[in-house]
Order: sequence, then structure tokens, then C-alpha cells
Amino acid sequence: MAHKNRHVSKRPKPHTAAHAAAFRAPPAPPEKKIPVVYGKPFVVLEDAQKVTFVYQGGQWIPHSRSIAECRQDSQVKQLAQKINGMTRYEVCSSVTA
Repeated sequence: MAHKNRHVSKRPKPHTAAHAAAFRAPPAPPEKKIPVVYGKPFVVLEDAQKVTFVYQGGQWIPHSRSIAECRQDSQVKQLAQKINGMTRYEVCSSVTA
């Protein structure tokens, strides 16, 4: 029966990741983001039909924007507790300078 040769040197392959990285283009510098300033937070309720309400003047009145619209330019955070089956959100609108 033939013996297994246990004295084989394991040389690194010429096409390793470090070798391939030398031929890649350098990464682009990161873009600087403009810091966004947010205003005072307010609470918005959203029911099952995606209708939003805001607390104003001692009562809940319909809000002009949906939560999806608010997420485009505002900071929206879902709050843990629900009120009468409606989901609470804390919305901070961005302040334009």
C-alpha cells in the first residue's frame, strides 16, 4: 500500500485576495453629509386605515400627512404603547435654516 507524502510544503497561491486588491481602483472618498437639525417632537396617532391624527387644542384632529410622508423628511419613531388600538409615533420635523 502506498504511503501518503506528509512533507508537502503549502505555498500561498499567486492569486490571493491581497494580490487582487492591488489591481482594484481605490475607493471613492466618503461624501460629507449636511447635518440635519430637527425641531420639537410631537405625537401622531395612526389607525388601521392609515389615517393620522395629531393632538391639538385638547382634541385629536386629522393630520395632513401620513406616516410614510413624514418619514421622507422627518425623524419618525414608533412608540411602545397604543391608544384605543391606534399606533403612536413621535415625529420630529426638520428645521430649515
